[in-house]
Amino acid sequence: MMIRKHFVVSGRVQGVGFRYTAARVAEKYGLTGWVRNREDETVELEIQGPKELVDTYIKRVQLSSVWMRIEHVEETDIAVIDEKSFRVRY
Repeated sequence: MMIRKHFVVSGRVQGVGFRYTAARVAEKYGLTGWVRNREDETVELEIQGPKELVDTYIKRVQLSSVWMRIEHVEETDIAVIDEKSFRVRY
């Protein structure tokens, strides 16, 4: 079953490769969506794919880097859309 989630992630998540890692993990697992830094020093992203991968995505991202520290995650279920890739937004 395909799902899509919107996340706002806070902690040590800017200036530590979070966006690069988020994109790399998404591509590794065949997930689509996007990620971007926000002015309030949080990171916002949407991720779409099979439920079991999307449900563990943030944990997989955090385990992929010793430099970042996720302190809080806001998570919202949103509608699946038609897209083909994962991208970093600026």
